[in-house]
Amino acid sequence: MSHLRPLDIGDAGRLAELVVRSRDFLAPWEPVRPESYFTAAGQREAVAQSLKARASGLMEPFVILDDDGVVAGRINLNNIVRGPFQSASMGYWLDQQATGKGLATRAAGELVELAFGTLGLHRVEAGTLPHNHASQAVLLRNGFEQFGYAPRYLAIAGVYSDHLLFQRLAD
Repeated sequence: MSHLRPLDIGDAGRLAELVVRSRDFLAPWEPVRPESYFTAAGQREAVAQSLKARASGLMEPFVILDDDGVVAGRINLNNIVRGPFQSASMGYWLDQQATGKGLATRAAGELVELAFGTLGLHRVEAGTLPHNHASQAVLLRNGFEQFGYAPRYLAIAGVYSDHLLFQRLAD
């Protein structure tokens, strides 16, 4: 069973439920979000932006499905760069109630297969906060290797935070 499905505008309502329910759980790992993000309208806007980026070839957005086929989170290939680089950055999140079941590991594995297969990418990278051991385990189980350390890389929870950088190469 696949644990990925392409993101659709119809997913906005379910995604709004998940981000509201998991707001406190996700807050330490994500950028500060405006209040509108935690509404169905805000999620429709986020989904619409992702679909626009997909149409431009800059992103491949998906939902993560649980074992019953219900949307449990999101996973994306972001910042797709073609030409000699053939690279993208992977990001994902899961509803708090869906963690610890291997869903992120399976979804990341499926997305990497798609990246190296259908999309023809050479490299997929992902960054994690140094203390996000669960996300690092997802990446390591999928053959990623740490290749760097980026001081003050992204604004997470309102603070520019250091990140460990991981990559997996197609070859």
